[in-house]
This record gives sequence, structure tokens and C-alpha cells, in this order.
Amino acid sequence: MIRVLILLCLCGVINPMALAAKTLILTESSADELDLTPWTSLYQASEALDLNALPPKGDPRWQPLAASIKRRIGANNLWLRIDIDVRGSAESRILTINNPLLDNVKLYHLVNDSVVSQLHLGDSLPFNSRPLRSTHYLYPFQLSPWQQHSFLLEINTEGSAHTPISLISPGRLSQLSESRSLAHGFQLGILTAIGLFSLFVALTSGSFSYSYYSAYVLSMTLLVATVQGVAFRYLWPNWPGMQAWVIPFLLPLVMCFALMFAEKVLQLKYYNIRMLRICRFSAAFSLLLALLSPFISYSLAVFCDIVALLVISLVLLTFAIIQAFRGQKLARLYFLGWIVLLTGAAISSLIYLGVINTRVDPLSPAMLGVTFEIVFMAAVLAIRYSDERKSKLLIQREALEQAQNIRQAREEALKSEAEANERLEDMVQERTLELEIALRELNEVNQKLTEQTTIDSLTGVKNRAAFDKRLQAEGRISRRQQTPMALLMLDIDHFKRINDQYGHLAGDQTLRVIAATLSAHIKRPTDLVSRFGGEEFAIILPSTDEEGALAVAENIRRAIEELAIHWENQSIPLTLSIGVSCSIIESDEHPLELLEQADKALYQAKDLGRNRVYLFSDSPAPHS
Repeated sequence: MIRVLILLCLCGVINPMALAAKTLILTESSADELDLTPWTSLYQASEALDLNALPPKGDPRWQPLAASIKRRIGANNLWLRIDIDVRGSAESRILTINNPLLDNVKLYHLVNDSVVSQLHLGDSLPFNSRPLRSTHYLYPFQLSPWQQHSFLLEINTEGSAHTPISLISPGRLSQLSESRSLAHGFQLGILTAIGLFSLFVALTSGSFSYSYYSAYVLSMTLLVATVQGVAFRYLWPNWPGMQAWVIPFLLPLVMCFALMFAEKVLQLKYYNIRMLRICRFSAAFSLLLALLSPFISYSLAVFCDIVALLVISLVLLTFAIIQAFRGQKLARLYFLGWIVLLTGAAISSLIYLGVINTRVDPLSPAMLGVTFEIVFMAAVLAIRYSDERKSKLLIQREALEQAQNIRQAREEALKSEAEANERLEDMVQERTLELEIALRELNEVNQKLTEQTTIDSLTGVKNRAAFDKRLQAEGRISRRQQTPMALLMLDIDHFKRINDQYGHLAGDQTLRVIAATLSAHIKRPTDLVSRFGGEEFAIILPSTDEEGALAVAENIRRAIEELAIHWENQSIPLTLSIGVSCSIIESDEHPLELLEQADKALYQAKDLGRNRVYLFSDSPAPHS
């Protein structure tokens, strides 16, 4: 046979480079994580061989793994070869085998064709015998420039022979381990929480539906943990023998509880006796298959379990569709939840049987379907529990109605007393309404009195007391919000001359006109105009900086200057002097200091000739 292959190679019928995988050239620019499948060669020996009896590198009997890999159950004397040529700098790398269910893996590490390390791995050995504690098989080694590394793996397993191999850096491995642990922990945590909650509900309520569901979820959780390698790591690390029968035992057990749970959810006992019999027969068969699994070979047990899983999945899917079309509400919800699981389980079964050829992990579709289905089935079970509770409440309601009929005579006897109480309550409400009206009128009177105490009777603007109270309040707001507050002190120029020349009545009219003009130029509700005393007015401008305060003051000055006041056919000229101060309040005494600064600025404006605006500053400069 070898001579035929060599002859075909020489004749060009077969390309020798296609018969063996290429050598991986590892440089400094190589990725932190490499899938070694394109560089992996496969050799299926007919019997157990020693390392020295293997075909040499480049021999046509080494076939590329990517071209010959198959999904199959069981493998004996299967050899894999990976060759790496190091061209970069020295670094550490880790060889990972991402199938935690391999039984026996012998790894030979050769450097420049010399064996430097030999390692025995597999779930047939105690977990603590692994060089690195991980659910996957890890082999760390050191790379040096211009070395040729070869890895030879002898695989003997009764389970899946799928062997995805990667070359990864320690940092990247740490990241992947964290994300994988988080995903596994999240999935197992959800399944465990739902299973325990359902178990407690079953124990307290005696519900068979919750009993079957909790058994289904907890057995499924243990199966998922076993397939992921988590159970071997944390539950029985020193009992590798359990790995040989726990999966073939748990898989039909999960099917058994799933069938029993489906019987309750679909209520086959009331809707379809034939489906009920098929469901119970399938559950009994699954239980028998679980009990027989320790006494038959692993590969045969797994093959039978997968075939049974595929058939039962199709049966349950058919039951759900039929019951859903017949109008059963729970069957529709059951179909929506289980179609994801059944589809995932069917895809996983077809991948294992080799019907679907893909590099996807065979268990990934089933794992995704399991998580979704269990969470959704918990909601379906809650809906059914709610429906049963509503039915019980309906029965209780009918019983209460009968009791109400019995008590009707007594209620009629008490009716007169209730009417008397109702009349009394009406009288109390009437008196209460009258009291509320009186209190409202009293509040209105109090409000008017309060306004009278804060309004200047001559000008109609706020008086000095209202100004002082508002000044402190706006000062606290400025201090808390760190916003500027401006004060304007206004004085009527030559007001004494008006009183002397035109009379005090003319002076009073002048004050009223000026107060009205000031109020008209103040736009914001928070601004305050007040009569400070005599011919002086004060204005508070919250949240106003120096530029804004000067603009308001100048507008007021011009408006007063343009006023035309006539008294007894005589025109009274008017001007204002305005002092402005502005600052962000920093203390409780600061508002009074700001008022004093505005007053000083007012006197500066008068000293500079009146009819002008002056802004307070430490170095006085006129502003007009």
C-alpha cells in the first residue's frame, strides 16, 4: 500500500504536500491564540505502537486533520502530530486540548527530534494529576529561537474523539479561563437556582408537576456540569471511574424526567390517552436505558442514548404541535419553549452521528437550548400554577356567594342602622365643609394682612421690611448655588427741591410714577423693587452679573430721564443716581456688606454729578 502511494506521488496523481499538514512557523508577530487544526496531521494505527514505530515526519500516512477529521464516538490508537518551527524570541506557550471528556491522551513533546517531556492526561486519571488545574487539558512549555518542536498525541477514548487543539499564550489563557468560568458559572447558577426553587415548591405544595420539573432541572444541571468538566473538577476529582458511566446514566435519566414533566404540562391524561401511553412507555424505556448503562460499553451506551434522544425529541415536538393546534394554551407555550431545546438536541445528535459535518462543538447547540428551555419552562409552569390557583379561587368564590345568600337576611336587618350611620356621616361631612370654607376665608384675610405689612402704602411696591427679608433669602440661594446677586440703590436727584417748589403732593406723585416705572423695567418674577426710605429705592437682581446689572440700571436711568411729569401745568424734570454692587454671597453677613457697597456706589454717583450709574469697586472708576 505504501508503494502504491509513493508511485502515485511520483506520477503526480497525488500531491505529497496534501497528505500531511504543513509546519507551523511561529514568529514574534504570531497571534496569542492559534487554532492548530490546519497544522495537525492524523495517523490511525491498526494496533498500539511505540513512539519509535510511528511513520516519520512527511510520510504520506500522515493525513491533514482538517481533511480527514470526523465526528465519531470512540477512538483507539489515534495519533495526532503537530510540528512548530520557532523563528521568534523566547516565550512561554500553552498547548490546550479543548475536550474534557477524552479518556486517555499520551502527549510526547520533542525538541529538535529529541523527547523532552512525556505526559499522560485524560479523565480516566485523577483530576489532581494534571499539570495545570483546568477543565481542559493544558501543557505549558518554553519556546526558544530556532528550535523545532513536535507534539505527538496518542488518543484512546470511548466518548467523542473530537480533539480541538490550540496554541495559546498564558495571558490569553487567563482571559479565556475567566470568561469560560463566568459563562459556566452563570449557566449552572441559573439551572441550580431554578431546580432548587422548584424542589422547595414541590415539597411544600405536593405538586407532581414541580416534582418532575425539579428532578429534570437538577439532573440536567449535573449533566451539563459533567459535560463541561466542572463536575469532575469539583464533585469527584479523585473518582475518575465515575466519568465512565455518569454521562450514559444521566442522559436517559434526563429524558425520563422530561417525558414525565411533558405529560403533566400537556395534560395528556385529559386530552389524549394514546399520547399518554407513548409518553409513559418512552419514560420507562429511558429509565431502563439509564439502569443498563453501567453494564454496557461506554460508546454503545452513548450511541443508544443519542439515538433515543433524537427520537424522543421528535416525539415531544410532535405532541406539542398537535396539542397546540387543538387549542391548548399550555401546549402552545410548551412548544415555544421546547422547540429551542429540541432543535438544539437534534442538531447535537446529528453532529455526533456524523450526519452534519461541522467544526462547531457538538454540545454547544444543546447547551444553549437547555438554558433557554429551562428558564422558559419555569414561566410555563408558573402560568399553569396560576391557572390552577384561579380555578380554586373560582370555587371559593362560588362558596362565598352561597354564604352571602345565607347572610342576606342579617344584612337587611342591619340596613337601617347603616342608613342612620350614613346620615350621620353626611352631617359630619357638611360641618367639615363649612369649617374648611371658614378656614379658607381666614387664610385669605391673613394673606391680605401679610401683604399689607409688606407693601409700601404710597408707592405700591415692597417696603423696607420685605426688602430685608428677601435680601437674606436671596443671599442664601446665591451662596448655595454659587450664582452672583446684584443690588441697585436708587435716589431721586434734587427731590427736596421738588417738595419745596411744587409741594409735597407733587413729591408723592413723583414717587408713585417712579415706582411704577421701576416695576415696569423689572421683568423676572424673582427680581424685587422696594422703597428703601424717603426718595430712595432698592432693587434685588438674583442670578445677575455686573454686566447685566449695569444694563438694567442704565435702562432705568434713561426711562426716568425721559419721563414727563406735569403738575399744575408745570413740567417736573426727573433724574436718578444709581449705585450698583454685585458679588457671589459667601457668608451670612455678606448680603449686608453688598448693600453697603451699593449705598457707597450711590454716593459716588452723586459726587460725580448725579444722573448716572456707578458700579462699586475698590478702585473707583465712573460708569455712566
